[in-house]
Amino acid sequence: MQLRYALAMLCTIGGITFAIAQQQPPLLPPGLPPAPATGPMLCKGNYLTPEQGKAVLEFDLANFATTRAAWEAHANVIRKQIQDGMGLSPLPKHGPLNGIVHSLRRHDGYTVENVAFESIPGFYATGNLYRPTTGQPPFPVILSTHGHGNAANLDGHPRFSESMQDRCASLARMGAIVLSIDMFGWGDSLKQVTYQDHLSTLAMPMQLWDNIRAIDFLTSLDGVDPKRIAVTGESGGGTQAFLLTALEPRITVSVPVVMVSSYFFGGCACESGRPIHRSEEAFANNTDVAALAAPRPILVVSDGKDWTQNVPQVEYPFLKKIYALYDADDRVVNVHLASEGHDYGPSKRDAMYRFLADQFHLDLTAVRNAAGNFDESHVTVEPASVMRVWDADHPLPANALHSGEAVAAALREAQR
Repeated sequence: MQLRYALAMLCTIGGITFAIAQQQPPLLPPGLPPAPATGPMLCKGNYLTPEQGKAVLEFDLANFATTRAAWEAHANVIRKQIQDGMGLSPLPKHGPLNGIVHSLRRHDGYTVENVAFESIPGFYATGNLYRPTTGQPPFPVILSTHGHGNAANLDGHPRFSESMQDRCASLARMGAIVLSIDMFGWGDSLKQVTYQDHLSTLAMPMQLWDNIRAIDFLTSLDGVDPKRIAVTGESGGGTQAFLLTALEPRITVSVPVVMVSSYFFGGCACESGRPIHRSEEAFANNTDVAALAAPRPILVVSDGKDWTQNVPQVEYPFLKKIYALYDADDRVVNVHLASEGHDYGPSKRDAMYRFLADQFHLDLTAVRNAAGNFDESHVTVEPASVMRVWDADHPLPANALHSGEAVAAALREAQR
């Protein structure tokens, strides 16, 4: 077990001043799996057992959460470890977005457009922009991230899914501007990179940086409220949500769905393919990372059939104690659906709508019928062919990069 030391006081004896060292809490919790002899310290998948995950949180409370100042010092260590582990120190430059917005469609209470913006020179993050057709600006903005699905079927990629369209369109009908964004190596980004690039070490930093630039894009639009910015996503999109919230202070509300766990670290390279959780000096599980949202409001949605099954008994009480350090324990909420599984289904979306309606003063009646019951029937589900950014009429820009290697080189150059 490693120990760290700090000079606690100076003591003078016989005219000689001594520095008295005081032992500080150990940096690494006991009982972790052995670190690799060489190479990065990766925490993949079920890296811990549920019992080990719970023990890590208990260790953190005892050693790093005795005061708000102690937690904030530890939180800064975790943030630096995430950024360094991703290879994003320093962060790239916030260059021109060169946004592309086209193919406006009008539906019941909202519009949809196909959009792209240049996150780094030559790489275009892609998505769909949903806007309300009623209400008065400024509108809050919501970034909607997604997890993994059927990689082989482009039409079935998560950005085009009925679930994604239901939640983005409904939020727009409620009075928010919403951007759904492709993961790196999914959807329209496959015009520039391959699915194998999504499985590489490039995916994690590019997804985080694309999401940071997505906030730049959203806040550049007319009629938005830069003080009301949320992010929500499920599974790997939940990982994106709490990582973005951890490093992006502009996020004011976070809703990670079916992903906050003390023992599971994500099964894809885009979630656990970089040494962001463990180093020689510190260790953080995804509950620690989610806690970096404090004291900003967070809704953690969990279920009974995946690695979030213990959230009400383990992860949620930990988050409550961290938020209590800020006198803000009422700002962390858990909705647990014990009979449900790993998705962003209707009951999970309803919990999110209610939470964001409360935080952003949105119109909850937009997702209710005359009897007051949950209702998304006003959403028009579009085919993927209509939602794609790049087509014969809207080709990739001339400067677009066409390989993961080229994108990696451009990312490094943007960090100079």
